[in-house]
Amino acid sequence: MASNKNNIKIHEHFKVVPPLSSIQSTTTTPLTFFDIIWLGFHPSERIYFYTLHDQHSHPSFFFQEIIPNLKSSLSLTLQHFLPLAGKIVWPSDSLKPFIQFNPNDDDNGVSLLIVESDADFNHVIGNSPHEASLTRSFIPNLESSDSFASTMSLQITLFPNCGFSIGITTHHAVFDGKSLSMFVKAWACLCNKIIGFETPTLLPELEPLFNRDIIKGTNENNAIEILSKISPTEKGNKRSLKISPSEPKLEDSLRATFKLTRADLDKIKQYVLSKWEIFNPNESKPETLSSFILTCAYSLVCIAKAIHGVEKEKEKFALVFVIDCRARLESAIPSNYFGNCLLGDFIDTKPFDFKNEDGVFLVAKCIYEKIKMINEKGIFEEMIFDIFDRFKTLNNERYEIFGVAGSGSNRFCVYKNDFGYGRLEKVEIVSIDRDLSIGFGDSKDGNGGVEIGLVLNKHVMDLFSTFFLEGLCGN
Repeated sequence: MASNKNNIKIHEHFKVVPPLSSIQSTTTTPLTFFDIIWLGFHPSERIYFYTLHDQHSHPSFFFQEIIPNLKSSLSLTLQHFLPLAGKIVWPSDSLKPFIQFNPNDDDNGVSLLIVESDADFNHVIGNSPHEASLTRSFIPNLESSDSFASTMSLQITLFPNCGFSIGITTHHAVFDGKSLSMFVKAWACLCNKIIGFETPTLLPELEPLFNRDIIKGTNENNAIEILSKISPTEKGNKRSLKISPSEPKLEDSLRATFKLTRADLDKIKQYVLSKWEIFNPNESKPETLSSFILTCAYSLVCIAKAIHGVEKEKEKFALVFVIDCRARLESAIPSNYFGNCLLGDFIDTKPFDFKNEDGVFLVAKCIYEKIKMINEKGIFEEMIFDIFDRFKTLNNERYEIFGVAGSGSNRFCVYKNDFGYGRLEKVEIVSIDRDLSIGFGDSKDGNGGVEIGLVLNKHVMDLFSTFFLEGLCGN
């Protein structure tokens, strides 16, 4: 059956479930405060592109060997990640929604679409700017309605004689970046064991922890109360689980990936620290600055200058970012905790700092100070409501608000996700085309660099490329 867009041919559509023989009864997993705040947020969308070589690249091997092994290992993986095979529901007698897996419900399971594309694989995985809409052909939709929402959906796309991709769309109330990384690593681990005829067991660090009791106050959360604080003017069915519409911004837009090597980051760091001594001679400068701080400061200043260069009326900018709270709560949360454990916050920049001549220093300093403050003062619930209020205020004041996708971490080692068939060539965070966000992740070369994914208006992208490359040469 051929689809009507971008020369995509749909081969099969499965619902993959865990081995049901080991599941005796319905399981429920509560949503914490950290999950509920993302309930209406648009899904996270990623693609993992793999190169195939020699006999592995032939379509017959793909459909007869690779697909069955990916499907079987996915089923085994779901046995460890059982809630992901269920769906989010919100019964009328419950104060909040929860994830439910019922082995007797035929609608349970993870949607898996098998697709073939005639797109140029090398063009698709290239870093150079290309049409933003192209990669949307390789990710699946996520079902949601008033009564339920899927946790995840998958699409595997073959590029004949070249490679394949795994597109993953996840519900943000179920996954954060660390949780998604754990799931993909577990799936890849079990797929390799199937190929090698080993006993399909997981490494201890990949065994997910779904115990919500370790998050303080989990059972007291009233979802309607939380959501009404986040969106006090929201109308309609307050109990609806339908994901809020957020259309991708694809018209006249390009998608590209830029890299900062370890040497580039060191150069930016030295520049920022030298400015620190000039602007704050009586204040001790930090001993080091993280890759996250340096990457955000440098790339977002380049974007702000490019946007202002194309649209002069856009001159006020702000940054909201998220941090992992697992080690920052009153009682530390184990690193294998599965679910959301993120908190966002704005940095305390002035409206025009991003396009200031010393913007990279000013933004880097503000990010550093905000993270330092959170580390010292800790996390408290009301912070999230303040953030949503501030977002609305800045939006009404016509600020361009930057975000960071990928949970702001380059420590997930995504390029080590090997399913046993070929090298991972590219990881793309597709959902950055829904707002003004950068995709942030580790570099494929594994030498401490970072990759930055962008979707920008084509004129802005041209100007950004100039600022980005010239700045590295000049610093």
